[in-house]
Amino acid sequence: MFGELLRHYRESAGLTQQALARQVHCDRSQVARVEAAKRVPTDTFAKACDEVLGTGGVLLRLWGPIDWYPEVQHPDWFERRAEMDAKAVALHEYQIGVMPGLLQAPDYAHALFARVTSGEDLDERVRARLSRQQRFLSEDGPLYTVVLDESCLRTVIGSADVMRIQCAHLLRVGRLPNVFIQVAPAADTELRRPNTSMSLITLPDGHEWIYSESLDSGHFTDDPSALARHTRTYHGLRADVLSARESAALISDLMKGFGHHGTSRSERGALDQEQLQRGQRRKLPRNRPRIPRPRPRT
Repeated sequence: MFGELLRHYRESAGLTQQALARQVHCDRSQVARVEAAKRVPTDTFAKACDEVLGTGGVLLRLWGPIDWYPEVQHPDWFERRAEMDAKAVALHEYQIGVMPGLLQAPDYAHALFARVTSGEDLDERVRARLSRQQRFLSEDGPLYTVVLDESCLRTVIGSADVMRIQCAHLLRVGRLPNVFIQVAPAADTELRRPNTSMSLITLPDGHEWIYSESLDSGHFTDDPSALARHTRTYHGLRADVLSARESAALISDLMKGFGHHGTSRSERGALDQEQLQRGQRRKLPRNRPRIPRPRPRT
């Protein structure tokens, strides 16, 4: 639908694919593939085409609600999960090591996929991941609760700057009314954690599934006893980990820490010295709280 509409506006403007590509600063093949529904467009591409073709913003408005995720090829074992995400009414996740796909910021997703691919395939995978997030990261989206093992925040993907941006992204989406992000502290050894990352998925008909992944495969089960056991473990864990507010405070502290990675050694030394001096000033007698002394009655 998007491709057909783009072709309609382009031809109405009397432009060839090459002429449009030149004005939106891309290759002709990109325009051709988008029109043929063989490539997922970006929002910046849609906006640029709107401006060049004078559509009044039609393409960008259409781009937003479209679920682009199914348009990208996924491993066979993940297709079923993608289909469930497209219609789930509730999703509860526990994640170890790296951020869950639905919470990855663009820079984080790019750095993660760059480990295994490059070029156009890398761009396609990042766009697919971000498109998958649209249903959940909106104010009227499905209920989405996440318990992040602290390792997700400590494992540096890409760089400290990428992690700082990722932390800011978590704080932003965590303010959505349907999204609840909590952290399981690494130091709390008494927490009963699942052995692996897992998802509890509720479909519109009320049917529930457990999803987990091994190295190169996805696993589903709707066995009632397994569902009862893992659901109890997950919600018990949610009750024992940091609250959403406490988790946001921890994420904020880590974000500041990643920001310090970008400062020079001399700047960090100056900050450390200033903090030391503040601490020493607090110990000086003149800065002690004044305690009122009783005066003799007259």
